[in-house]
Amino acid sequence: MDNRKTLVDDDFVVPFELVTDQFRLRMLSINDLIKDYDAVMSSVDHLRNTYSLISGSSWPVGLTLEEDLIDLGWHQREFTLRYSFAYTVMTLDETQCLGCVYLEPSRKSSFDVVVSMWVRVSELGNGLDSDLYGTVKKWISELWPFSRPAYPGREITAEQWKKIPDDL
Repeated sequence: MDNRKTLVDDDFVVPFELVTDQFRLRMLSINDLIKDYDAVMSSVDHLRNTYSLISGSSWPVGLTLEEDLIDLGWHQREFTLRYSFAYTVMTLDETQCLGCVYLEPSRKSSFDVVVSMWVRVSELGNGLDSDLYGTVKKWISELWPFSRPAYPGREITAEQWKKIPDDL
């Protein structure tokens, strides 16, 4: 892992959290296992038909609690090493996970970061998905050092995204 390039420079202060009147974004960690697993498993079909189209995976179909723990540990370590950043989207009182936001390196040279996110299916009807997207887009443009963020599935369709060759 030591030879991997970090997503942000060492002198950049990574935002630990973002709080709005609707939700709190903070680093995703192994301590979020039960709430994260509940959010993911309550939304399997929605995630498979939307979020997973970008990656081409079947996630989260068949995900076990143990596999989710491994995923969360990996995300937490990647965050501390500055390779990628996974944020959980929590209710303000921290009783429920509403979704996740991911900032990952782009393999496409025309973008410097890939920003993706999802909300649990129970939140789709109340506008949380569009509110989260708008909030995150503003947060990225104002606080993060990226000049060319990609929002696959938002500003570019999954089909268009897949047609752009990986060149990094």
